[in-house]
Amino acid sequence: MAAIMNSSVAIVGAGAIGAWFGDAFDRAGWRVSMVARGATLEALRQSGLRVEQGGTIRTSRPRSGSPAELGVHDFIVLTVKAQLLPALAPELSPLVGHQSVVISGTNGIPWWFFQDFAGPLANTRLKSVDPSGSQQHTFPRERTLGSVVHASVRVASPGHAQVVAADRLILGAPDGTSAPPLESVVQALRAGGINTLVSGNIRRDVWTKLWGNMTMNPLSALTRCGTGKMLANTEVRELCIRMMEEMQLCAQQLELAVSISAAERIGVTQRLGDFKTSMLADMEAGRPLELDPQLGAVVEIADLLNIPTPFLRSVLGLTRLVSP
Repeated sequence: MAAIMNSSVAIVGAGAIGAWFGDAFDRAGWRVSMVARGATLEALRQSGLRVEQGGTIRTSRPRSGSPAELGVHDFIVLTVKAQLLPALAPELSPLVGHQSVVISGTNGIPWWFFQDFAGPLANTRLKSVDPSGSQQHTFPRERTLGSVVHASVRVASPGHAQVVAADRLILGAPDGTSAPPLESVVQALRAGGINTLVSGNIRRDVWTKLWGNMTMNPLSALTRCGTGKMLANTEVRELCIRMMEEMQLCAQQLELAVSISAAERIGVTQRLGDFKTSMLADMEAGRPLELDPQLGAVVEIADLLNIPTPFLRSVLGLTRLVSP
């Protein structure tokens, strides 16, 4: 436990998921820093990081500021919106040392997805994800971990997050191995109260979550509807299935196909009830959408594999037109 408690972690993105991570690492005894600015930075410095769960609020006092102010950390967790990372990555260089480990916690296809990938798109850099290569250049290829978040956390106010529901967090190295840095992070997050699982195929886990997100998110932004109302509509539900079938054609070539059908996966979403997607929340707040790392990346992958995607491409174009 001593080795865990001596570790330092910088959270890039002091929003809902970033606060959840930061609180868990603090509970485990890690030295936590939050990269923040504006109202969030002011709130963190004045009132600390507040995370509410089960009717109780826990307050911690992480360091906060810019990457240059915070300096090198053992671990860097990226929970900022994925579409912001290409421009932000160079600014994060002061956080990254020779032994630093980077954990990607963003939605969609991450920059590392095809690095050392044993498939037809091995080492392909997706323009929709990392247009200038800034993420590949900034983040260490050999010291990167992926994650998939299955939790609902919302920002109540700057520096104050509410955990609505927390199912699990999946962590894994792209090569499927379990090295000491991964083990340390898993132990710390478990000690901090997050149900953390180790994946032997984190790419498949990322792809599987995206299989649902790349339909629900843009379609909810287009329709301004929660998932329950949206999927109750026969025509919209059929469109979701067609989009998922096109993505499944890509998965088959990449050996990432899942065992259930598109209709069965939609059934899983329906059983969760009527909820607002993150993209719909961003649309209502006038924030830019995570469109390219999610749906744009899938269309780009399909183009590289010569797979026609008329349904995916149409929804992508329509959503781009309404994106703030």
